[in-house]
Amino acid sequence: MTPTPAPSATVSTPTQLTTRVDGDRLVLCFTGDWSIDSELPTSERLESLLKSASSPKTLAFESQGVTSWDTRFLVFCSRAATAAQRAGIDVDTSGLPEGAVRLITLAAKVPPRPGAGREKKHAPLTVRIGDTTLELATSAHNVVVFIGEMTQCALRFLLGRAVYRRSELFAQIRICGYSALPIVSLISTLVGLILAYVSAIQLQTFGAQIYSSTLVGIAMVRVLSAVMAGIIMAGRTGAAFAAELGTMQVNEEIDALRTFGIEPMEFLVLPRMAAMTMMMPVLCLYADFMGMLGGFIVGVLLLGIGPMEYFEFTIQTVPLANFWIGLVHSFVFGILVSMSGCYQGIRCGRSASAVGKATTSAVVSSIVSIIVATSILTILFNILGY
Repeated sequence: MTPTPAPSATVSTPTQLTTRVDGDRLVLCFTGDWSIDSELPTSERLESLLKSASSPKTLAFESQGVTSWDTRFLVFCSRAATAAQRAGIDVDTSGLPEGAVRLITLAAKVPPRPGAGREKKHAPLTVRIGDTTLELATSAHNVVVFIGEMTQCALRFLLGRAVYRRSELFAQIRICGYSALPIVSLISTLVGLILAYVSAIQLQTFGAQIYSSTLVGIAMVRVLSAVMAGIIMAGRTGAAFAAELGTMQVNEEIDALRTFGIEPMEFLVLPRMAAMTMMMPVLCLYADFMGMLGGFIVGVLLLGIGPMEYFEFTIQTVPLANFWIGLVHSFVFGILVSMSGCYQGIRCGRSASAVGKATTSAVVSSIVSIIVATSILTILFNILGY
C-alpha cells in the first residue's frame, strides 16, 4: 500500500537585508519573505545603512533571494529611494522585480493627496497656544455671525417676510412636539418617582411625608422639567438637526440653494429653530404634569397619602410663579438647543466624519449651554426675589 504523501506546507523564509559596496555603488541585498506577515527593517536601520556607506554615488537593489513580496516591500524600497534622493544619491531600480519597478515608478508619478497620511506634529508650546487662540477667535466670530444672521431671519419671520415652507415648519413642529412625547413621558415620570421616593425616606422619619408632594412639585415645575426636556431634545432633535444639515452640506444641497438665490438660513434653519422654540414650553408643561404624576404614584401607593389630600396639598404649596420660571427656562433652552444643532450642521465639513463630529458637537454644546443657562437663570431669579 502506497503511503499518502503529507500535504506540503508553506514555510516563510526570514527577512534579511544586507549591504554590499560595489565600487561607488551601495547595493541593498534582499533575501527571504518580504510580505505583510514578516518583520521588516525599521526606518532607523535604513537610515543607518545609508549613512554607514562611504559616500556612494548610486543606490542599487538586489532581489534574487526574495521568495515573496507585497506592498510592504514596495513601501520599504520607496523609502530607501526617497532617503537616497534626499542625500543626493542616484537610485538604480533595475535589480528589483519587474512588477515592483512599475509600481514604484507609478507611485512616484502620482503625488500623495494632502492630508491623507497621519503626520506627527511636535510644535512648540507657544505655537500650540497661538493656534488654539486663533481657533477660538475664529469660532467666536462664526458664532456671532450666525447669531446675527439668525436674528435677521427671526425679524423677517415676525414681519411675515421670511422665505420658508410652511409645510416644513409644521413637519418640524410635529417632530419637536408630538414625536417627542413618549420619551419625555418616560423620563419625566421616572424623575418624579425617584425624587418622591428619595425625599420620602427622609421625611418619613419626622412623619412629614406629605411634604414630598411639595418637594416634587416645586422641583419639577421650577427647573427639573425644563432641564430634562432640554437634555432630551438636545440628544434627540438637536443632534438630528446637525446630522440633517451636515448631510445637506456634504451633498452640496446647501450650495444648490444659494445658487438658486434661496437663503439657507431662512429656508432650512428658521423652521427648525422656530419649531423647537415654540414646542419647548409645551413639552415643559407636559413634563411638569408627568413628573408630578410620578410623585403622586409614590405618595399614594407607597406612602399611604390620600389622592385628594396629595392633590390639594400640591396646589396649596407650589407657587404659581414657579410655572412661569420653568417656562422661561424652557424657552431659553429651546433657543440654545436649536441654535447649537443648526450651527454645527450649517458649518459642517464635507465628509462623513465631519457629519459625525458635528452631531457630537451639537449634543455636547447643547447640554453644556443648558447647564450654564440654568445656573445664570437661577441666580437671576434669586436676585429678582423669585
